[in-house]
Amino acid sequence: MMQDANSNWDATTAPRTLILFNYDWDQIEFARLAGAYPHDSAGFDLFSFPSNAHLVRFDMTRFVDALARKAAKCGWQAVVSNHEQFGALAAALLAERMGWPGTPVNAVLACQHKHHARQVLQQVCPEANCGFALMAARYGEPVPESLPGGLSYPAFVKPIKAAFSVLARAVNDRSELQAHTRFGGWELWVIKRLVEPFERIARQRMPQLESSHRMLLEQPLSGDQYNMDGYVLNGQAHYVGMVDAVHYPGTQCFMRFDYPSRLGADVQARAMEVARLFLRGIGFTHGLFNMEFFYDPKTDKLSVIEFNPRLASQFSDLYAQVDGVSLHQYAMELAYGRDPALVPRGAPAAGAASSFVYRSFVPDAAIRMPSDGQRAALAQAFPDSQLFCFPKTRSQVQRDFKWLSSYRYGILHLGADDPAALRERCERASALLGWPAPYAVPAESTCLPAHPVPAQPLPTYIATHPAFTLET
Repeated sequence: MMQDANSNWDATTAPRTLILFNYDWDQIEFARLAGAYPHDSAGFDLFSFPSNAHLVRFDMTRFVDALARKAAKCGWQAVVSNHEQFGALAAALLAERMGWPGTPVNAVLACQHKHHARQVLQQVCPEANCGFALMAARYGEPVPESLPGGLSYPAFVKPIKAAFSVLARAVNDRSELQAHTRFGGWELWVIKRLVEPFERIARQRMPQLESSHRMLLEQPLSGDQYNMDGYVLNGQAHYVGMVDAVHYPGTQCFMRFDYPSRLGADVQARAMEVARLFLRGIGFTHGLFNMEFFYDPKTDKLSVIEFNPRLASQFSDLYAQVDGVSLHQYAMELAYGRDPALVPRGAPAAGAASSFVYRSFVPDAAIRMPSDGQRAALAQAFPDSQLFCFPKTRSQVQRDFKWLSSYRYGILHLGADDPAALRERCERASALLGWPAPYAVPAESTCLPAHPVPAQPLPTYIATHPAFTLET
């Protein structure tokens, strides 16, 4: 159990915080903190209907204007958001408007505009960068005959502005790139509505940036993938922790996230120095950040994937179990300009924790969601667990395969004394759910493909598992 930063606070008199786009992990973790940090929420859920119908008319400026007008009446004195698509930028805009502590607007833009972030990294720390170039076409337009910037196939392509690895993948030739960037009318409508709110603010604040309605090409990288979490206060960057990202073999799809990291302390220190250089370069003076990167032990090369100007919400529970700290409480403290390192730690409940990601790699597979009885059995056997299920229609699954190369149908969080015990608990919990446990390699191995490599046959334990049945 987390200790309150101010255990003598009275929730009836404590200042109220506004949380933007408060869903999934955020909703759970902020609810646990509600006694010490009373709050209200605003925003909509991008992944559920009818909430996501708000996307039709969403305008970032109007959204922030409306919140600013309500702030005094509602008693809001700070704003927090860990939402990548809209929330982080909206929170920065509102904090600036109200004079509250917050991440500078241009720093959020610089992180989320993938091409500009690459340009800054090239200036401040080129050894941690990769070859990159803009694709000379907007969404839906024919791709060029040859790749720009001296790049060659295979190449990695991703949107300049996106989240959740949407439309990010490796392509081996022009035909694959052309096929990947062909969209139907509905897809183009959704993509434009997701990008345009960011684009409007970027044009106002940083008109020198290239249009966000484009794709970025990158040189493929090798190595293992990691996520480093930290925060900046008064311009000084502070390290929090490192999470290992493990992929399904032969894919770029996450299989699980393990904490604590097995990466050596010297490499973690190098990663933090890269982060300091980049954050200073974009004027990131306040707030939580997350840096995704590869490290190849064969070449000793550290390569940045991207920076996120927010907390990686999915990992907060892992830190809580192992370290006794709540990163969501860190976010609250920073929202009031206080150093989260001063928050008392709770007693750790585990020596290792993971976020297990269940995926289908068969587009026509019908995934069985756990029944109420299975959920109850899981809760009874593993009271520390967190389970998220993502049932989708056939058309939604098909779009996931187009945009993400797989269908993520569930996530399970568990802790244990050590990695071996964690694997055993995961296998028992997965059996209760009727799903294959996300372990395709020995528990002690951490060297899995990070950047996409040529596709391999589906692991037998997945292809033959009874949870998967092909639709006819």
